[in-house]
Amino acid sequence: MVRHPVTTPENWRKSSYSGPGDGNECVEIATTPTHTAVRDSKTPARATLAFPTPAFATFLDALKKRQPPCP
Repeated sequence: MVRHPVTTPENWRKSSYSGPGDGNECVEIATTPTHTAVRDSKTPARATLAFPTPAFATFLDALKKRQPPCP
């Protein structure tokens, strides 16, 4: 994990995986050429996690391959 500020508000967008409407799973992401940042949209001034873009892409690929939990 790298601390990397993403300072321009127009870079932030709600993730398409945040759930319908405002929901309880509000995640926003922002991208730069070198990093992807993630924050909780309900508390945007709090901690932001920024990752090198290749590491974040690997993380997303792993999530897409994840099996749904057993009932």
